Formats: sequence, structure tokens, C-alpha cells
Amino acid sequence: METTTVVLLPGTGSDASFVERAFGAAVTDLGWSLRVIEPEPADVVGGYERALDHVRGTVRGEVIVGGVSLGAAVAARWALDHPGAAQGAILAMPAWTGSPGNSPAAVGAAATAATLRALGLDASVAAMAQSSPRWLAEALTRSWRAQWPQLPTALDDAARYVAPTLDDLRSLAVPVGVVAATDDPVHPLGVAQDWCAALPTAHLDTFALDVLAAFPSELGRLGVRALRRATGG
Repeated sequence: METTTVVLLPGTGSDASFVERAFGAAVTDLGWSLRVIEPEPADVVGGYERALDHVRGTVRGEVIVGGVSLGAAVAARWALDHPGAAQGAILAMPAWTGSPGNSPAAVGAAATAATLRALGLDASVAAMAQSSPRWLAEALTRSWRAQWPQLPTALDDAARYVAPTLDDLRSLAVPVGVVAATDDPVHPLGVAQDWCAALPTAHLDTFALDVLAAFPSELGRLGVRALRRATGG
């Protein structure tokens, strides 16, 4: 029996567990199958691309690709490079367009990699926890420890990643749901708005960042809703 398979990629330094919590209910409530790819910190982008290639070659039925932050950019690039392989996309909290430049997410990832190399994991986790909301600190503590000692490599790779340009996105001929926080300086709302405006068939839904503390599933609900609105559903 064929079904729709949703393949999602976590953001920089994050993990499959966070994405599963955020998207699991919204995807399965529609009777769709969810696959969240665990990052390979030694080759995070290459690992994501290989995982998407594997899904393309093994599943039957429609495929929707997507992800959060870096995962959204990699998924969009993969869909652009494989026309017809995906029938839709859910792009959550894109961090930059084209070259990373001095975007807050890229600068932050590179700085975190340097801190990890200089101070080690335990001291870096403690510093991160002091400056982050509790929900984020708990999620990153788990994922950082799992990806250590290769985490700095993953962060540096993410900080150098060239995301699709707006001209690229104009040729992504599938329905796309875009979702972003209205108050997240690391993933500026303007980036998501630019992506949505460039994409031929897209809808943008937004939320306040502190919603994720109490209701992480809201990210998935809005992402799925945005995709369905993009398709006219």
C-alpha cells in the first residue's frame, strides 16, 4: 500500500528526537509516514543528502521533504537538484539565503564550534544552558552530547553551507509550507518571508518562539497546515 512519506532533516546541532516531537503528531494524524534523519556530525550535509537519496530509491508513493533551519536549506537544495523526486516540502525556520555571510545562525555556529574546541564539551554545555531557554538547553544538551566529539565539525560545515538563492527557489515547482517564528533573531522572519515570496506555490505560517517551550508540536502542526494551504487544501 502506497502512502505519503515525509522525510525531515534536523537543524544544526539538533537531532531527530526534537524533530520527531515537533512533527510526529501532525504527520501521523494525516495517515502519513514520518522519517526523521539522524545527523552524521562528521559529514552532516552529505549524510542528509545520502539519506534523501536512499528514501527516493526505496519508498513507494509520494515523498515530502523538509527540515528545520539547516535541514530546511538542505532539503530545498535536494529537491531542486532532483526534479520530480519530491511532491512537496515543509521548510521550517530557514536561517539564510544563498551564501551564509554574516547571518546570525552561521556566525553563531562557527563561534560555538570554536568554544567547544577551546573549552570542551562540559564547559560549553554549561555556558549554553545559562544563556538559553530551558527547553532549548535541554534539547541541545542531549544532541550535543550525542554528537560529540565531532560536533564542532558539524557546526563548521553548517556555517559554510550555501543555501538556495531566491532565484533557485523560484524554480522549485512543488507546493511548499514555510513556517517561522516572529521573534527569533537567529532565524529571522524576513528570510522565511523572502523564501515564501520567491517560491511559486507556497504558504507561510508563523508562531512566537516561546510556544515551542510548552507546545513543540505546534511547529509541526503549522508546517503541515502551511503545506496543505499551499496545495489549496
